[in-house]
Amino acid sequence: MAQTEKFMDLPFEEVIGDRFGRYSKYIIQDRALPDARDGLKPVQRRILYAMQQERNTHDKPYRKSAKTVGTVIGNYHPHGDSSVYEAMVRLSQHWKLRNVLVEMHGNNGSVDGDPPAAMRYTEARLSSIASELLRDIEKETVDFIPNFDDTLSEPVVLPAKFPNLLVNGSTGISAGYATEIPPHNISEVIDAVMMKIDRPNVTVDDLMTVLKGPDFPTGGIIQGVDGIKKAYETGKGKVVLRGRARIEPIRGNREQIVIDEIPYEVNKANLVKKMDELRLDKKVEGIAEVRDETDRTGLRIVVELKKEADSTGILHYLYKNTDLQISYHFNMVAIHEKTPRLLNLPSILDAYIEHQKEVVTRQSQYDLRKAKDRAHILEGLMKAISILDQVIATIRSSKDKQDAKNRIMEAYDFTEPQAEAIVNLQLYRLTNTDITSLQEEAEKLTKLITELEAILADEKKLFRVIKQDLKAMKKKYHTARMTSIQAEVEDLQINLEVMVPSEEILVSITKAGYIKRTSLRSYAASNGEGFAIKDGDYLLGLFEINTTDKLLLFTNKGNYLYLPVHELPDIRWKDLGQHIANIISMEKDEHIIKALPVRDFHDETYVLFITKNGMIKRSNLSLYQAQRYTKALVAINVKDDDEVVDVHVTDGNHHIFLASNKGYGLWFHESEVKVIGQRAAGVKAMQLKEEEFIVKGKVFHPDDDPSIVLFTQRGAVKRMKLKEFELSNRAKRGVVMLRELKRSPHRIVALEIVYGREVMSIQTANGEIQNVIPFENKLSDRYSNGSFIVDVDKTGDVTQAWKEAKYEKVFE
Repeated sequence: MAQTEKFMDLPFEEVIGDRFGRYSKYIIQDRALPDARDGLKPVQRRILYAMQQERNTHDKPYRKSAKTVGTVIGNYHPHGDSSVYEAMVRLSQHWKLRNVLVEMHGNNGSVDGDPPAAMRYTEARLSSIASELLRDIEKETVDFIPNFDDTLSEPVVLPAKFPNLLVNGSTGISAGYATEIPPHNISEVIDAVMMKIDRPNVTVDDLMTVLKGPDFPTGGIIQGVDGIKKAYETGKGKVVLRGRARIEPIRGNREQIVIDEIPYEVNKANLVKKMDELRLDKKVEGIAEVRDETDRTGLRIVVELKKEADSTGILHYLYKNTDLQISYHFNMVAIHEKTPRLLNLPSILDAYIEHQKEVVTRQSQYDLRKAKDRAHILEGLMKAISILDQVIATIRSSKDKQDAKNRIMEAYDFTEPQAEAIVNLQLYRLTNTDITSLQEEAEKLTKLITELEAILADEKKLFRVIKQDLKAMKKKYHTARMTSIQAEVEDLQINLEVMVPSEEILVSITKAGYIKRTSLRSYAASNGEGFAIKDGDYLLGLFEINTTDKLLLFTNKGNYLYLPVHELPDIRWKDLGQHIANIISMEKDEHIIKALPVRDFHDETYVLFITKNGMIKRSNLSLYQAQRYTKALVAINVKDDDEVVDVHVTDGNHHIFLASNKGYGLWFHESEVKVIGQRAAGVKAMQLKEEEFIVKGKVFHPDDDPSIVLFTQRGAVKRMKLKEFELSNRAKRGVVMLRELKRSPHRIVALEIVYGREVMSIQTANGEIQNVIPFENKLSDRYSNGSFIVDVDKTGDVTQAWKEAKYEKVFE
């Protein structure tokens, strides 16, 4: 007969949602997150319980790890052996746990991230403090559930005689939840628990008088008490954790940085490697050698410095750029009442106290029951001894044990347990001394019963028992704090000289965007000749500056590029530079219009922007000091089709001259342009008519008497003196500088200010470039069109004119 198969027709989303929901619930509750009561994940709890059941405790010899792993897998945790062994190894790593729960013989990994030896080689046993987590588990103090195959029972939670969640912390990632609880000092945590018992409404501030903050097994220094407080109040918070380092003098008038503690969960080998890479890549100047001198006496990393190196600056650089300083993020999530919860410090303490109340209550109930049972038997034994001859006679006349029991129960009114104890009584117990010991035991039991009943009847007495136990734990396992705490996070100031060898060099940037730095030696060897440049390109800037300076490049799109000089490509004078697009990404139609070297970002220095559509903006140079500079940054907000045509640096006391394409010029003082923010768009610079735009804008000092030079598309050049103009105001129309022609009028393509016999270059539509010295042209008044110097019928219209940059020692 054919089997009829049954299928359920369900939407895919529903099936996936249901299955993933179940899986998530499993990994949240039964794998990745610790229980708020004993601070253990299920695999850890099973390892500890299995070891205790196998009597693999601290007072017995070590036993092969493989045996324990086999027991855990076979009895409680049907998963891969590697996952169980890894969990077991972590419980034994003194750099991961503040108080290790497993003691291990053999290679159990290292702070360098080395793997442990295979479990067939290592041996383990419970540590003394781990036994405290399991103490009194046999007294029915916690609930048990069947194991995976219903052959054994396993505990839901351990009695946990100390607050393990805070003492050893926890870390884990599950579906939708992650946890990061740091380790703490056991004495401090116990003090906090006792304070919470005495004052249930205690504040976090008060708790922090005893529980100062995390105490990492790797030591180190925590900075930021506010971060600790926030974490204790909300469950989430951030602190800075740095290794402990000191600067020591060594022979040869040099110094070295010695690190003997590193931050928690930082891989030492990777840290040393990173430090050495900084030296090799010359990211930091002054490190001679990095050595890992760690041995069995303790961790020690030595950073040997060169002569006259800035040791503090280098240490700060290491803090900032390596894992010698990290941010530690608290995320105190644990399973509380079968649900993952973000717990603050009072909630964690409450969860533990509630657990202890239940444990001690159940323990007291168990002890009381056992004491009463024993007292009942003692009562029977003492009664039996007092009528010993009759009891013996009754037993002797009985057929067997059961008959003897029945007879003495009937004859002398003993209960079944009493009768069982009497018939099992050994003859030597009938001596005179034994009756005394029975009476003493009975008295002790009566006292114990009274105490246990009092504990169960009075919560205060119950809490007293919990506190006494905690005090004993504190006394037995107290250790000094390893991590010190500093209230404030230190602001790391790093001088650029630490990272960069200070050197005078030459930086060149061309209009097409080719940039390079060149050693003065390479420049001198070429006598300043043979500079590599593409046809039609020209120099925007050629600066002798220092490697510790900065270069700001402003673009037509209103952006700027922030370039530390030492990061520029080092290229020979006779080789072409690297294109700026290879260093920082720019838009396709974006090009550089101004290069500005900066040593200090002073507030008294200003950057002045002039746009094509007649806007002008002045901002403090200090606003353009960037911290992150991997992409172009906004220098001025340009609207729609507008673009920046000129950028200048001023001291707040310059004059500004603007020229429009239709031949109007406007002269006004810089103070007319008020100082505004970095991203602002600016104010109106000049009144423009339809199809009119600003060609260029120039600045000069009030004491100067420069010549104004105009170039028109028809190949004319015109030179005028300032006296042809009057100082006006911003946002005016300006005055005419060309005679308007009805046919083929002149239109300005370039404006320049010249002081002497500077050479300028003119480029025409067919790409021809011609040099001209404007000073050789006679001065004109405002109403002429200047002198023709290019035959545009042959070459095409003039498209642009420029004054090429000359060698400039910027910061003399």
